[in-house]
Amino acid sequence: MQKEENMSKNIIEKFDERGNRIYYKNSLNGEFWSEYDENNNWIYCKHSNGWECWRKFDENNNCIYYKTNDGRECWYKYDEYNKSIIITEQEYNEIEFRKKEKEYNSRTKCSRFEIMDI
Repeated sequence: MQKEENMSKNIIEKFDERGNRIYYKNSLNGEFWSEYDENNNWIYCKHSNGWECWRKFDENNNCIYYKTNDGRECWYKYDEYNKSIIITEQEYNEIEFRKKEKEYNSRTKCSRFEIMDI
């Protein structure tokens, strides 16, 4: 873990071994903690005033879920231009179900010729 101090602005920052900022403190905004996933996506943050947020990312590192402890919650999908679109949780669950169904069908389908050989 690296630590940097900038005393002229009363800023303290700490970074993990991958270079992600995991701690930040200054005299104006207080303290801020962060966590990252294995792809360096920012998945959790907490402020010294108690505010927190969580994020989930898909296999393309797109944020698909965002939630705060003050009640805000958003689900996202992405269009063909990789632009995020806010959707409902139900829409998100339907998209995930279709993905899993497609994956399941691709693993379990056999051709009609294979069936004839049985």
